[in-house]
Amino acid sequence: MREIIYWILCAFLTVAMAIVSLRYVTNFWLLSFLYSFQVHFGVLFVIASFIILAVRRRIYGFVLLFASLLLITHGVIMQREFSEDDRGADRPPLFRLMSFNVAIDNWKNSTAITDMVIASNADVVNLLEAKPLTFHLQQLFKAYPYHIGCDNGKDSCDTLVLSKRPFVSRQVASMGSLRKDRLVIASVEFDGETINLVSAHLTKPYFDDFQMAELEDLGKALGSIDGPLVLAGDFNSAAIAPSIQGFLREQKLKTIVPEPATWPVGAGLLGIAIDHIFARAPLHLTSLKRLDDNLGSNHSGLIAEFVLDKDGETSPAR
Repeated sequence: MREIIYWILCAFLTVAMAIVSLRYVTNFWLLSFLYSFQVHFGVLFVIASFIILAVRRRIYGFVLLFASLLLITHGVIMQREFSEDDRGADRPPLFRLMSFNVAIDNWKNSTAITDMVIASNADVVNLLEAKPLTFHLQQLFKAYPYHIGCDNGKDSCDTLVLSKRPFVSRQVASMGSLRKDRLVIASVEFDGETINLVSAHLTKPYFDDFQMAELEDLGKALGSIDGPLVLAGDFNSAAIAPSIQGFLREQKLKTIVPEPATWPVGAGLLGIAIDHIFARAPLHLTSLKRLDDNLGSNHSGLIAEFVLDKDGETSPAR
C-alpha cells in the first residue's frame, strides 16, 4: 500500500512541477500568472518531496526534491538579475515617488486614501483605478497643483498622476486594445535635471495575449525616451514572469530586490510583487518600501526614493 501511495504522490508532484517548468519551454498566456509564483511553488514542492520521502525513501523522491530546490534557486537568481546596486544609498534623495492601485470599488476608504497621499511627502504620486477619489480631487489638487488624468468626471478617472512641480511634458496614451488611457508619459524637473516619469497599468496576464501586446507598446514608448526614467504601476505580474523579464532586460530597468510583496494583501510578506517601481540609469532607486496600510485596496502601495548620477557622480539632494 505504501508503494502505491508513493508512486501516486510522485506522479502528482511530477505533473505539477512539469506545469510550472513549462516557462523554460514556452510562455503560454494561460499559465503565465503561475510563473510569478515559481519560488512559492518551489517551496511547496520541497514540502511535498519530504512527504513523499517519508512514505518511501526511493531515488525518485530525492530527484523531485533536488528539482524543487533548483526551481527555488533559479527563481531567486532571476530576481537578483534586476537588482539595483547600492549607489547613492547614503545620500539624500533627489525626489520621492508613491505608486498605489486604489481599487476601483474602494469608495468607503477614499477619504483615508486622500489624507494618506497628502501626508506622504511624496513629490510625485501615481494613483491607479483612482475613480473613488473623484470627490476629493480638489483637496488633492490643492496639495499637488499639477496633475494628469481625471479631468472629465468619474467615468474618465482611472490613472491619476499628481506632482508638486510643473510638468515639462505630458502625454496620455493606450497600450494594446483592451483598455484605454492606461499609459501616462510625463517629465518633471528636479534640481535642473529633467526626470521622465512613466505610469503603466497592465492587464492580467491570463487575459489571452493582451498583456504581451501592452508590453510591446510600452517597450516602444520607453525606447523613444532618452535620459533618466522611472516606470511605476500595476503590472499584474512578478518581475520573474518571462514576459516581464524580457521587457526589463530590453529596457535596462532595475529595482531594489527583494521587492516588497504587494498582492494578495492578506498574504503579507508571503505574497508576490505585482506592483513595481523601476528605474533606468542614470537614475537609481535608493529606497523601495511598501505602504503601511492598504486602506481597503486589494494591492499594497509603494513609495520609493531616487538619486541621479552625473558623469559617475551622484547628484545632491534638492
